[in-house]
Amino acid sequence: MKKQRGFSLIELLIVVVIILIIAAIAIPNLLRSKLAANESSAVGSMRSIVTAETAYASSWGLGYAQDFASLGSNAPGLCTATSTNACLLDNILTSGTKSGYGFTAAGNTLNSGVYSAFEANGTPLTVGQTGQRSFCADQSGVIRFNTAGAVIGTGQGSCAAQSILVGN
Repeated sequence: MKKQRGFSLIELLIVVVIILIIAAIAIPNLLRSKLAANESSAVGSMRSIVTAETAYASSWGLGYAQDFASLGSNAPGLCTATSTNACLLDNILTSGTKSGYGFTAAGNTLNSGVYSAFEANGTPLTVGQTGQRSFCADQSGVIRFNTAGAVIGTGQGSCAAQSILVGN
C-alpha cells in the first residue's frame, strides 16, 4: 500500500485562518482608500464647477449660472453651447452624481437680472461609505468642507459660513 500524499485537514484550516486574518486587515484599508479617492474626486469636481461658473459669467454676460444644468449637458456627445446649456461641464458631472457624491450649484444675489454670486455643493450620497465630508465653493473660489457630511446649501453665504478650508 502506497502512502497517500497531500495536506491534512489541520493544515488546510490553518491556511484558511491565515487568509481570513489577512483579509480582515486589508478590507478596512481598501474601504478607507475608496472613501479618500471619492473625496479627492469631489474636490476636483468642485474646482471644475468653480471654473465653469467663472467661464459662464465671462462668456454669456449674464453673471453666474442660474442653475447647475446651465453649466453643461446631460447628453453625451456633441453639445451646442447656449446660455441654458453652456457645455462647460461633462455630462457625468452635470447629471448631479459622480464618484459617490451628489453635486449642485445655483446662482444667487440677483442684481438687475444678473446673478452676482453662486454657491456649489458636493455631498456624499451615503455618509461614511461614499464619503465623510461635504464640500462647497462660492464665487471666491475657496473650497470649504463640513466634517459631518451634511448638505451645506446653495443660499447666499452658506459656504462662507463653513470655517474649514480644504488644505487645512
